[in-house]
Amino acid sequence: MTTAVQDKGTAIVTGASRGIGAAIAKRLASDGYGVIVNYAADSSGAESVVSAITGTGGKAMAVQADVASEEDVAAMFDRATGQMGPVTALVNNAGAAGEQARIDEQHFDAVARLMQVNVVGPIMCAKHAVRTMSTAHGGKGGSIVTIASIAAKAPPGGNGLVPYEATKGALVTFARGLSNEVASEGIRSNSVSPGVIETDLADSDLRETIGSRAPLGRLGQPDDIAATVSWLVSPEASFVTGSDFTVSGGL
Repeated sequence: MTTAVQDKGTAIVTGASRGIGAAIAKRLASDGYGVIVNYAADSSGAESVVSAITGTGGKAMAVQADVASEEDVAAMFDRATGQMGPVTALVNNAGAAGEQARIDEQHFDAVARLMQVNVVGPIMCAKHAVRTMSTAHGGKGGSIVTIASIAAKAPPGGNGLVPYEATKGALVTFARGLSNEVASEGIRSNSVSPGVIETDLADSDLRETIGSRAPLGRLGQPDDIAATVSWLVSPEASFVTGSDFTVSGGL
């Protein structure tokens, strides 16, 4: 498939070196965005995504940044604007699962780091996106999509991931609140809550269990989430803000 001519501005996709983030980056590039493929540590994965995009005529650049560091986030936005052009879309995808342990066995440092990456990081990315996109700051508007999880709505419990589930609930709330704050400044904010998606991060036992009872008869694919994000940042969703979209195959 030939990539469209890049004319939609720049999209930053955090945690885009693999899985859902990589699929989103590739889809937005095919939609006509110049894409910042953000990564924290996996430089080879990020460069592979960039190569896949540029190989089909798209425009992309890998940028290392730990979203838990505001200094890194600010530098990423500065580089995106300076080298790729105005940022018009942000996809808050980067995240961590944290420790898999009962709450009474969780370590403070692990929980603090989880909150920093999964909650503080997306908030800081949104802060800098608003400074770039908002008409109040001289921008032309844009779209922010935050990747949450179905676990935010119906946490299964008993899986040792209660803090993780809490962070995803926070993201849904944040995306909703942000939509009210910046709608009049040309920015839309929505969240997407995937079910179990078939990536290398999905536990094999979980894949088998969920796959056997999914109403649609299969697990989700990264491209399923990418398609939803593609629509949300597009003009076709111009009247959509403050919403959370469950993409779970009916679970």
